[in-house]
Amino acid sequence: MAATSGFAAVLAIASLLCLTIAPTRGALQVGFYKGKCNRTDVEGTVKSIVAARFARDRTIVPALLRLHFHDCFVRGCDASILIDGSGTEKTAPPNLSVRGYDLIDQAKTQLERACPGVVSCADIIAIATRDAVVLGGGTQYTYAVQTGRRDGNISLASDASKNLPGASLNASQAIAAFRAKGLSASYTVLLLGSSKRRRPMNWHLSRAHTVGITHCSFIRNRLYNYNGTGKPDPDMDPAFVAMLRKRCPQTSAVDNSVFLDNGTPSTVDNSYYKQLLAKRGVLKVDQNLAMDAATNGTVKSLASGSLSFPSLFGNAMVKMGSIQVLTGAQGQIRKSCRAVNK
Repeated sequence: MAATSGFAAVLAIASLLCLTIAPTRGALQVGFYKGKCNRTDVEGTVKSIVAARFARDRTIVPALLRLHFHDCFVRGCDASILIDGSGTEKTAPPNLSVRGYDLIDQAKTQLERACPGVVSCADIIAIATRDAVVLGGGTQYTYAVQTGRRDGNISLASDASKNLPGASLNASQAIAAFRAKGLSASYTVLLLGSSKRRRPMNWHLSRAHTVGITHCSFIRNRLYNYNGTGKPDPDMDPAFVAMLRKRCPQTSAVDNSVFLDNGTPSTVDNSYYKQLLAKRGVLKVDQNLAMDAATNGTVKSLASGSLSFPSLFGNAMVKMGSIQVLTGAQGQIRKSCRAVNK
């Protein structure tokens, strides 16, 4: 049965490799802005801004991955997370530690000077995230970004709290949450393999676990009193527990950060999956991916390298980037990413 399950997972992932990167809704297409911005290279402009930030702050990689994910899972990839104001998505608990807004603003300002009202904030997020991933993982992570999104007019904190799945979910629940957005179980494993968690509200799923962090306060129960047993989580490698306890004392006034991938914490790669198979998943939701029959085969295939994580991850990012997009005459092209046009 295990072999059959593993083979099924390989077939499922192999099918993703065969997908062509084609528009999935409306007018999304690769190269949408070619010739539309007064001789300015839109993607090149964004790339240079991301590269400059990465040179002084490598954590921009998980920051942008998280920003893109939190945008797409709430009302689709429409840049609604960028809108300022009381009661907007930015103010929802899961988004209080999201960052990268200033980089998107910088790119938007530069592109507005070159071609006012042409490039959407939603597309800037998607392009910038791809460029950050390539910088964090290497050129093998290059994928073509579909563009042509338009910006949304609505941003509600209640939508964010309702649509962003919680980190306490088991694998089956996580799969269901992703499937509700049109993403398969294989895409769930791929996208969770890329999630960022930061305080203060670390109880929602994000993306960038291969380059992300959490904090001791969110894993201390696994280390000292799992499910009220007074013992650590039995599904965690004892040597790993001992290592994490040094970083996270049972009582401490300081809430230290902890890498989610303790193999290659600052590089986008498949080390995260290898750590899960070694029972070194920091968060329970991550470890569950390696233990659940629906996802174990996928984790093993990605960990072994028998299937290409870079190629599959690129496909997953394109798929996620097409969730409920606005195109054509829908929405608007905001003048400022922080406010709906008046």
